[in-house]
Amino acid sequence: MKSVYQLNYFVDLLLGFRKKSDLKDFLLGILTEKEIEEIPKRLSIVNMLKKNISQHEVALKLGVGVATVTRASKELQKGRFKIS
Repeated sequence: MKSVYQLNYFVDLLLGFRKKSDLKDFLLGILTEKEIEEIPKRLSIVNMLKKNISQHEVALKLGVGVATVTRASKELQKGRFKIS
């Protein structure tokens, strides 16, 4: 249950930023360089899956493991990622 509280705290914190530059500065401070690279890559995985690109092709094009793509696919099936 503690992780749910921590996630809610983090989400509320992100929603509190009014300026893009402040949010960007916060993320650059809290995330590692690798994490900053991985988050957009995961969003690309979701976008490609939404375009019905095969999991294998997504993995090859983005240089990620099939397991990572499969996880995103399962989350899509659950109805997550309702962003455009």
